[in-house]
Amino acid sequence: MGKLDGQTVIVTGASRGIGKEIAKALAAEGGKVVCVARTLHPGAHDMANYMKDQGRPGEVGAPFPGSLEETVSQIKEAGGEATALVADISTEAECERLVNETRDIYGPIDVLVNNAALAVFLPIAEMPTASWLQSFQIIIHAPFMLSKLVLGDMMIRKHGAIINVSSGGVVGPGRAPYLTKPFMAGTTGYGAAKAALERFTQGLAEEVADDGIAVMAVSPSQIVPTSGAVFHGGARYVGDEAGEAPEVMAHATLLLATEPAATVNGRVCYSQQILQEFGWINNGVGTGIDPNRQGSGFSMI
Repeated sequence: MGKLDGQTVIVTGASRGIGKEIAKALAAEGGKVVCVARTLHPGAHDMANYMKDQGRPGEVGAPFPGSLEETVSQIKEAGGEATALVADISTEAECERLVNETRDIYGPIDVLVNNAALAVFLPIAEMPTASWLQSFQIIIHAPFMLSKLVLGDMMIRKHGAIINVSSGGVVGPGRAPYLTKPFMAGTTGYGAAKAALERFTQGLAEEVADDGIAVMAVSPSQIVPTSGAVFHGGARYVGDEAGEAPEVMAHATLLLATEPAATVNGRVCYSQQILQEFGWINNGVGTGIDPNRQGSGFSMI
């Protein structure tokens, strides 16, 4: 018996990296997983549009590896159930289509994982307004729209989980005044959007506290060396052993999706910290972030 047998799951940003591993982990526990992204076929990642979103139009680069077809294929090869749905979740119409098609395929939604993100690491003085708006559209507005759409399924059955993937980058730079530039410039927009996601998480969690639904946010305890992290300079190479494997975030997401709502609703946590707290790992899998640190989403004033 799997922890998610027969449950309908949506995972956004499931074509590569953390989202791909989350989809695989939830499918391995019996979840019927709808894998969502914009890249359906291998090699079809639109690097030109990605660079445009980054405020760097005209620059070229190799497409990121990974696709929905590959994610779904790996899930099915392992005996799981999954379907690929291409969607641009920056629009309400696409979010509505995604949820309706998921219901048509697998039934009412039990678990929603908001993993998709658009990270634009540019100083504010250089940030195109369109890139700022698009980043917030994916990181915070899409989770709002998707959560709103699936809550009806969850409330009527008094059961469900919404997991928002956040980042340790939401934590502010510490006590002011600031006299020098940051070590890594350009994190303000990304951190602000993820901080909004965490405040949304706890606010919604409180709103549904008596509906049997759990709403949570989880951040990696260490940099996850995905292709995106390498592109932005956060990791040396994909699979960098100095970072945290994406499977760790996948297991933390599985934990949050399957623990009773009364034990996890409203939690804003780090992957290794929550896994250790519930006994899924012992002594972490790396140095990680100190679990006693004033944690994810709470800027040290």
